[in-house]
Amino acid sequence: MSSPIASTRFSFLDRSRTREGHDGPQALRDTVVLAREVESLGYHRFWVSEHHSVPGVAGSAPTVLAAAVAAATSAIRVGTGGVMLPNHQPLVVAEQFGVLASLFPGRIDMGLGRSVGFTDGVRRALGHGKEDAEDFPGRLAELLGWIDGTQQAHPQVHARPAEGLRIPAYVLAIGEGAAVAAAAGLPLVIGDLRGREKVLRAIEVYRRDFLPSARAERPEVIVSGTVAVAGSAEAARRLLVPEAWAMAYARTHGSFPPLAPAEEIERRTMTAKERELYERGLDGHIHGTEEQVTEQLERAIEETGADEVLVTTSTYDREALVDSLRRLAGIAGLRH
Repeated sequence: MSSPIASTRFSFLDRSRTREGHDGPQALRDTVVLAREVESLGYHRFWVSEHHSVPGVAGSAPTVLAAAVAAATSAIRVGTGGVMLPNHQPLVVAEQFGVLASLFPGRIDMGLGRSVGFTDGVRRALGHGKEDAEDFPGRLAELLGWIDGTQQAHPQVHARPAEGLRIPAYVLAIGEGAAVAAAAGLPLVIGDLRGREKVLRAIEVYRRDFLPSARAERPEVIVSGTVAVAGSAEAARRLLVPEAWAMAYARTHGSFPPLAPAEEIERRTMTAKERELYERGLDGHIHGTEEQVTEQLERAIEETGADEVLVTTSTYDREALVDSLRRLAGIAGLRH
């Protein structure tokens, strides 16, 4: 029996994390360099994210960064994971993707999410509140209408050059967004793989309620999560250390720090709460040697029925990250 991995696409989402000694501008340049590496390894797509006023994340303008990534690559699909639609006017989002799709035809993906700013101050600065996230289905329908040329709310107004272009759309979800994707007849991007039971429930709802559309005739599921592959289980675990500590620090200090080297973090004295959150942050990710990761991936794909795995690994050591992606490409049989 063939492995389910062989029939599954693999892609990468980079969050442009800053690292100690490497500022935000360098993080964005690192994202572009990484995209070239990911393309050379044969991955299906490379996506970038949207965060506002987060000290440890440089990616605040995903459509701008996607343009830079697409210009630096030649064949890999490029997109957003995602543009947070409550933060933007749907017309402007349609125009931005219209420009991207015109400049890089056949390569642009429009990944869309429902999150708003992380704090009240950020939300006020963006001019949007939590209530805007509740209207995500309406904003999504308006955006698709601008692109399809079917919107009726603003007669004589057109999203140029987007109108009439075929721009694939994807809905990012953690839970309730699965129903939105199903009702809109769009592919679902869901994570993360650590919360497997919650993910499986959402996928079940999505497949059950999916309404075929002109954009997707059948349900399509992309599962997202951290995957770390190395020559030993311990080396793979060390790839997880910088992000696990950053999350633990953020939850205890209210500030998301740049990624630090694993060896520096392992020498730190942590409070009991920090240690608890840090250890929890290391648990549940797909990681290990090629053999171990193959087994874990097969289980995840079989359980979720995923059409694609969107890898989101963040770590300090870029050489180790690229090596992990190279080993994963080997597991997946990607052409490069």
